[in-house]
Amino acid sequence: MSFESLQIGKYTIEKPIVQGGMGVGISWDQLAGTVSSEGGLGVVSSVGTGYFDNKKYSKKLVANRPLDVSNFYSKDGFKAIHDSAREICGDKPLAANILYAINDYGRVVTDACEAGYNIIITGAGLPTNMPEFTEGYPDVALVPIVSSAKALKIICKRWKKRYDRIPDAVIVEGPKSGGHQGFSYDQCKLPENQLEEIVNPVVEEAKNWGDIPVIAAGGVWDKADIEDMMSRGARGVQMGTRFIGTHECDAHDNFKKVLLNAKEDDIKLMASPVGYPAQGVVTNLTHLIAKREGPDVKCISNCVAPCNRGVEAKAVGFCIADRLSDAYAGNLETGLFFSGTNGYRLNKIISVKELLTKLTQGE
Repeated sequence: MSFESLQIGKYTIEKPIVQGGMGVGISWDQLAGTVSSEGGLGVVSSVGTGYFDNKKYSKKLVANRPLDVSNFYSKDGFKAIHDSAREICGDKPLAANILYAINDYGRVVTDACEAGYNIIITGAGLPTNMPEFTEGYPDVALVPIVSSAKALKIICKRWKKRYDRIPDAVIVEGPKSGGHQGFSYDQCKLPENQLEEIVNPVVEEAKNWGDIPVIAAGGVWDKADIEDMMSRGARGVQMGTRFIGTHECDAHDNFKKVLLNAKEDDIKLMASPVGYPAQGVVTNLTHLIAKREGPDVKCISNCVAPCNRGVEAKAVGFCIADRLSDAYAGNLETGLFFSGTNGYRLNKIISVKELLTKLTQGE
């Protein structure tokens, strides 16, 4: 089976594979730029851009961490990542992933538009006001992430009524994805919430709004999985974890080694200050948190609204901004290493070009 290109707004993605946005610093200029240059859709994570380029783009640091929202989500860092990625992919489509749960969501969306990103992807909440922040940038395509047909219907109704537009594509994400989930702990395990069950209802809802392209995500691993999702009505897939196993991935070598060494039982759901369960690898940090012996929670960066300036972080036992940035730095003692449930299947590091060839032509 050969795959058709994926259309998102005015942008044509030659290979219908969207690389998942992974922060802090796991999918930045090198990974996203290379994926786009090879015909997929590279996605830059907006999370922690104040850490980019040895923290050059954070104007104020405390304990070597960006102080407060404007530095953690650095506009200058976000633009620098974009420009560096463009040196790799030229004018091919390039996307930004911006979590709805972050502080300064609207400002960061506008920053993405101004920087020159072509497509904006948003999950971690229902982005019912997303178009509000892209006024003046009609060519920027908007792609929400949902976990149900109901969520897509809510977004479409509100966007149509308030802004007279609908999403240019939608990503439906199942509970096998890395990072934050769109379900509670218990819901993640229910058969009816698995990706293969939720894709078709979202496809059917998308048809009610002008046949919005649906992109399937969460546990997609190989060509057979992509073909399965296409047979269910998806026009493309999003994959995050598998791209960590590439030379071009911006992750530290230690992050890649954590996944290469992970066993199936090492990847579990955990509580998060964001308010959604998150999926990652059980490491030294996980054990420290369980014993309430983890690093102090100080809320330097004030990264996500649901955390309430560290209140939720203290409740779950860790600051997500600090622990993800430690993973980016390769700190095996205090880093938080997100992974989808298939992360244990990584067994070697290959190039993005080779990976995309495997995904489109088979192993």
